[in-house]
Amino acid sequence: MKKIGILFGQENTFPQAFIDRINEKAPSGITAEFVKIDMVEQAVPNDYAVIIDRISQDVPFYRAFLKNAALTGTAVINNPFWWSADEKFFNNALAVQLGVPVPRTVLLPSKERPDDTSHNSFRNLEWTNWDAIFAKIGFPAFMKPHSGGGWKSVYKLDNPEQFFRAYDATGQLVMLFQEAVEFTDYFRCYCIGGKEVRIMPYEPRNDFHQRYATEMKTTGPAGEKLLATMTDYVLKLNKGLGYDFNTVEFAVRDGIPLAIDFGNPAPDADIHSVGQENFEWVVETAANYAIERAQAQQPGQDNLTWGTFVQRSAAAAGVAAPAAPAAKAPAKKAAAPKKEAAPKKEAAPKKAAAPKAKKAQE
Repeated sequence: MKKIGILFGQENTFPQAFIDRINEKAPSGITAEFVKIDMVEQAVPNDYAVIIDRISQDVPFYRAFLKNAALTGTAVINNPFWWSADEKFFNNALAVQLGVPVPRTVLLPSKERPDDTSHNSFRNLEWTNWDAIFAKIGFPAFMKPHSGGGWKSVYKLDNPEQFFRAYDATGQLVMLFQEAVEFTDYFRCYCIGGKEVRIMPYEPRNDFHQRYATEMKTTGPAGEKLLATMTDYVLKLNKGLGYDFNTVEFAVRDGIPLAIDFGNPAPDADIHSVGQENFEWVVETAANYAIERAQAQQPGQDNLTWGTFVQRSAAAAGVAAPAAPAAKAPAKKAAAPKKEAAPKKEAAPKKAAAPKAKKAQE
């Protein structure tokens, strides 16, 4: 018997639906349950062929457990080794190499020195030329941690005065400074298994539970071209990074989708926020993919997905990189919204509050 497990935290609707769907449709010899962890001993396998990880970004104990599980043969979705190394600035740099447009971005040194360091620890760092940085990025702009998520410590800034007030509050965080994109359309795109794509209109300026309550504004041939371009970019990013379960967000400016955020390996899948149709797609697609991975899993072997960036690096060094699980079906065309709205006039963008740097988007 091969077991599929899901490791999760505070979310409620997706985990149970995922387990139920697998147990309804899985062939003989495959079952699913919530992960149960007892004693974790080094290099000792657990009972799971596949584990879907939805919580280790917040619980270091779970991350260590998953690495041990992967080492001993469990197919962990997503790869816990890559997720430990992943961060937003590198992702942006890789996107540029993959030909995916992203906003102009620079990396900022932390405002405060890390613990156990002194000025001598920074002898290689030249004085920061803030004027040059502001000229490169411009205003309005966003400042956000170079690693992390969950809309934490994210600021929208309209001028240098707001920038320095926000920067002074960031402590030891290493931050990104990124141009703000005035968009006409915005999308959040699920990608599961590196092949299945679901494109969802999304409005990040709405309250959280209303962000999916919007429609695609670009219509006709331009809309079809936009959907095809985003599908291509989603697949490139997820194959490059090696994510099995992820979302990519695009802000569309002058008809060009710019990837804003694409490192969400435990993305929102709650029925109350994503809506019934999107929820059904995520549950069904994730269940099918988990079953596929369980069928392909080889006990005691490396059953992880490694992105093309890692595989290229390993090949260049003469190391045999692990092969990604074989896909059983070709990539499907992204699901477009069922109803296209008539063209609407774009509302004038709201001005950010003047003196106070406010949190805006991730």
